[in-house]
Amino acid sequence: MTKDFVEELKWRGMIHDMMPGVQEQLNKEMTSAYIGFDPTADSLHIGSLVQIMTLVHFQKAGHKPFALVGGATGMVGDPSGKSAERNLLSEEILNHNLACVKKQLEQFLDFDCGENSAEMVNNYDWFKNFNFLDFIRDVGKHISVNYMMAKDSVKSRLESGMSFTEFSYQLVQGYDFYWLYNNKNCKIQLGGSDQWGNIVTGTELIRRKGQGEAWAITTPLIKKADGTKFGKTEGGNVWLDRKLTSPYKFYQYWLNSSDEDATNYIKIFTLKTKDEIDALIAEHQEAPHQRKLQQELGKDITTRVHSQEDYEMAIKASGILFGKSTTEDLESLDEDTLLSVFDGVPQTTISKNTFSNSQNVTDLLSEESNGIVFPSKGEARRMIKGGGVSVNKVKLSNENQPVDFKLLNNKYLLAQKGKKNYFLITVED
Repeated sequence: MTKDFVEELKWRGMIHDMMPGVQEQLNKEMTSAYIGFDPTADSLHIGSLVQIMTLVHFQKAGHKPFALVGGATGMVGDPSGKSAERNLLSEEILNHNLACVKKQLEQFLDFDCGENSAEMVNNYDWFKNFNFLDFIRDVGKHISVNYMMAKDSVKSRLESGMSFTEFSYQLVQGYDFYWLYNNKNCKIQLGGSDQWGNIVTGTELIRRKGQGEAWAITTPLIKKADGTKFGKTEGGNVWLDRKLTSPYKFYQYWLNSSDEDATNYIKIFTLKTKDEIDALIAEHQEAPHQRKLQQELGKDITTRVHSQEDYEMAIKASGILFGKSTTEDLESLDEDTLLSVFDGVPQTTISKNTFSNSQNVTDLLSEESNGIVFPSKGEARRMIKGGGVSVNKVKLSNENQPVDFKLLNNKYLLAQKGKKNYFLITVED
């Protein structure tokens, strides 16, 4: 073993519960473990990164990780941590989601490194031919209703009600563990602390039905220091798919972490060593205003989830809004990043004909742009004379300057009034 998996997770603050004997098992031999991933969307979000990093550490410790994507359980719905019934998905949508999730997991885990190569499994493969009568005869008889009712995930929903479908979920997940134990020699299930009840049902099924021994380790649910939900913004989830969350916004999420959260996140979401992290924290504490910890956190995660190029693009984009930048920096942004950076600023669309026929910048920024930059020509002239107006990061000095600006991505103009007021003008055919 290259390192002790449990000790690695402990100093990173990534262990919530674990069964007795699991550390001894891990130190005795290469062991297989799995984590289940929810395929109800075609992308994982950063909440899934905790479990992904758990598997990454597991593999780096010399063990064999399995990523289970729930093609079958995605059709059922897990009540853990939920307050309402979940919508069930069609087989077609699930298959699309599974393919997307698999591609994302392959960014983190090594699926071709010898005996401890990661493997991906889909529980639909063993459930598709398992009929209901066989299931309740061969699985249901081993777990009592009293045992199932005692689980927090069930008790919390008794007043509002839950369907038999969701009630049976822990049996279905328990059988996943049993199947992997028998067919893949998988002895440990990993997951979030909200999964403890379902995981323990699996170990109990292995003990009762298979006379075997299996273990569980869970990670704490990540919470932000201010009490708001980790992985959520005003726009919703922070996704790993660039089409759903741009690399710029992804980077900004980590950059905007509080000092307390960044100290926690850098241990959980990066592969930096304890010595490296301790040195970073010490450096940050000497000059917190420089936000060294947040910068390193954002760089590490953005580069691994996206790419070095995307990280560098995010840095340029951040500089445009929050620091010194040049016209060249602005022109280097691709269209997706440009739109992501200026999402939410006032925008308007004009025709190329209108753009070309504008007499001067005063007309362009007051009348032609529907007045979104300036409500009147008089105000536009006064502010341009005062040096408070820029187009594409070039300061205007003459209110009669001709409209000869190079369009960004052959389509956009960025007007700026004062230091913080931006306006995006789209020029279309």
